[in-house]
Amino acid sequence: MKPYEPMSPGGRGWRIVVDELVVPTRIGLYAREHLAPQPVAIDASLHYQGVPAEDNAHELIDYEVWCAGVSAYLESKPHTRLLETLAVEIAALSFTGWPALDALTLLLYKPKIRDGTRRVGVELDWHRADFNAWRASARLHTAVAR
Repeated sequence: MKPYEPMSPGGRGWRIVVDELVVPTRIGLYAREHLAPQPVAIDASLHYQGVPAEDNAHELIDYEVWCAGVSAYLESKPHTRLLETLAVEIAALSFTGWPALDALTLLLYKPKIRDGTRRVGVELDWHRADFNAWRASARLHTAVAR
């Protein structure tokens, strides 16, 4: 047994932690926020059950690839009004791109957006079942709208 293999099958698995990934993106409700991209900081906790090993990379989450993918997405997308919408989009991108992902917690915030605060933001906790339910609901709404 390798030192990082779980001792029992009931363990919670592994978690990748990303602390304060800062990416410029177009976000916000107010007219002044539509003028230019602004920084959004992301803290992420990405849970997976795989056993870390070089020969089973498909069972892991490569944090460098995740950070690069999220950054590219945020830098290229059109304006989004709500941080909540952005959190759901990042969660969907994550669950779609990484089949090993079991659960995630995302904290998105705007650093120093308001006097008297260090940051203001939102937090989203999703398991894969939450993503699947959201995706099924989105498909249903799209089908009804047609």
